[in-house]
Amino acid sequence: MAILIYILLGLTSVVGLAFIVERGLALSWSKVVPPEITRLLSACETSDDVDKLRRLCHQKSSPLGRLLLLASEHLDWPKQDNVDALQTAARHEIVRLERGLVVLEIIVGIAPLLGLVGTIAGMMTLFGNLGQTGLNDATRLASGIALILNSTLFGLLIAIPSLIAWSYFSKKVEVLAVEMEALCDEFIRRQYAEKK
Repeated sequence: MAILIYILLGLTSVVGLAFIVERGLALSWSKVVPPEITRLLSACETSDDVDKLRRLCHQKSSPLGRLLLLASEHLDWPKQDNVDALQTAARHEIVRLERGLVVLEIIVGIAPLLGLVGTIAGMMTLFGNLGQTGLNDATRLASGIALILNSTLFGLLIAIPSLIAWSYFSKKVEVLAVEMEALCDEFIRRQYAEKK
């Protein structure tokens, strides 16, 4: 039983580490809000500029690029319809950015519990053996208890970095969402102001 718990803890740590690395790479600022797009967006005033922005958004596939592409393709729509379509697409992009965070959240909850199960299973085995051998060897008992508590320690050592990563990435998604919303709003306001 204890070996199974350690295998599960090992798998949990590998999965957690994989998702931390993957989300760390996927949520880098330059992949979500490419600086080339934001630079061109700040100078986007004419229809030629909008065409350049579209081409760049096609080249630099990113959440911001996909949103601006959608907004620029619907500039002939009424402003409110374009904003509504953009908000729907933005919700989809946020869901894509949050992908994998639920796994980290599950690991935060399950790793300490697996450690606790390992501790309880180990204590049951240790105290079961004590009933047969008695308390003759206190050193053996102490080393057995220390070994048992290792599973709790491993569970916590897996959960703590996962909790830190989950909190950090959740906040980062929130900040990226606000930045993309501000940039898209600026683009929409500028384009529809020029049509008046």
